[in-house]
Amino acid sequence: MSDMIMTTGVANLTIGNLVMWLIAFLFIYLAITKNYEPLLLVPIGFGILIVNLPLTSLMEEGEGLLWKFYHYGLEWEVIPPLIFLGLGALTDFGPMIANPKTLILGAGAQFGVYVSFFGALLMGFNIPEACSIGIIGGADGPTTIYTTVHLAPHLLGATAVAAYSYMSLVPIIQPPIMRLLTTEKERKIKMRQLRPVSKKEKILFPLVTVLVICLIVPASAPLMAMFMLGNLFRECGVVRRLADTAANELMNIVTILLGISVGATMSAESFLKPQVIFVFIMGLVAFAFSTAAGIMLAKFMNLFVKEKINPLIGSAGVSAVPMAARVSQVVGARADPKNFLLMHAMGPNVAGVIGTVVAAGVFIALAG
Repeated sequence: MSDMIMTTGVANLTIGNLVMWLIAFLFIYLAITKNYEPLLLVPIGFGILIVNLPLTSLMEEGEGLLWKFYHYGLEWEVIPPLIFLGLGALTDFGPMIANPKTLILGAGAQFGVYVSFFGALLMGFNIPEACSIGIIGGADGPTTIYTTVHLAPHLLGATAVAAYSYMSLVPIIQPPIMRLLTTEKERKIKMRQLRPVSKKEKILFPLVTVLVICLIVPASAPLMAMFMLGNLFRECGVVRRLADTAANELMNIVTILLGISVGATMSAESFLKPQVIFVFIMGLVAFAFSTAAGIMLAKFMNLFVKEKINPLIGSAGVSAVPMAARVSQVVGARADPKNFLLMHAMGPNVAGVIGTVVAAGVFIALAG
């Protein structure tokens, strides 16, 4: 009888398993009741829950179901590029094309990536680990996962959860920083309506962008190529079925696999370590600096441009699309309800996605 009891999961539960269950329930609770990134936190939370069930062997190498999802989806670098294919099909680059200055804001908002990178080095992480931690500052989950799988796969659970956690907390983290670094007068700056962008411009943009960026930073090609292919599907107008599939059915399927695969990396043995706390701290530092850098760069640009930029849109340079742009709109509307910043903020927001992918490509090229 005692031998039979010892073959059950109950007899093999550890304190670590119970702690991870609490974390899993917290993620699911936040997703359901607070609507924080539910499409990802629900499968991530469930993945955390089941991978911490003793004796299930779900992550057993070669045999476990979750191991297969992780190995073939993430280690083989299939899921993140497919996510970017869907993102491209959902993204409108029109606001950025109409106001190219926002490209600078998207690039400037990557400052936090490098601040966190050097901070992680000072805290004792090696260069590949520091690259994986720094990229969290871009607030781009798939890019964080792609970079970490390349450079520091043992940190995947921590970096992925940190990235998606801060993405979901954009409406909480960013507004205090935005108000601290801007005056009410600056928050009330109204920007001129964007010019219409032609179909030809929208078709040429993904083609030119993929050529330029992939020639300069070849390591970014898997993500950038899929991102721009998805956008070409969207804008060319002759493959609507492919665009709809990439943006909907395919995106939903790979999101499920991504979430549960990330959750599967968070076993008690790999997650409950002091360095995981440092990853979360440095990720928050990176995200805060990225937000601040985008705002300060917009203020600096206002010293030289005739048509003033509302600094609030600089905070949208992080890659949390479209949430960061919406936060810019909300904070601006509180200062002036008649001020509409959303479309202006979408420019640096989508530029930030490109900037984060380029930063990831540089890290992979130098440290991979």
